[in-house]
Amino acid sequence: MGRNKKKSDWAEAKKRCRLNQNDIQMAKELGMTPKGLIKNIPFPSQQWKAPVKVWVRDLYQDKFGEVLK
Repeated sequence: MGRNKKKSDWAEAKKRCRLNQNDIQMAKELGMTPKGLIKNIPFPSQQWKAPVKVWVRDLYQDKFGEVLK
C-alpha cells in the first residue's frame, strides 16, 4: 500500500506542476518530495515566482552543473 501511495503522490505532483519524467527524476535526485513541489506552485499574485518546472531545473543545474535531457 505504501508503494502505491508514493507513486500516486508523484503522479499528482507531475500533473499539477506540469512536469515531465526528467523533471521528476531531477526533483528526486535533489531530495524533494511531491508535497514540497505542490506547495511551491506559484499563485497568480506571485508573478515574481518561477514555475516549479523552471525552479527544479535551476536548482539541479546549480547543484550538478547540467540539466538532464
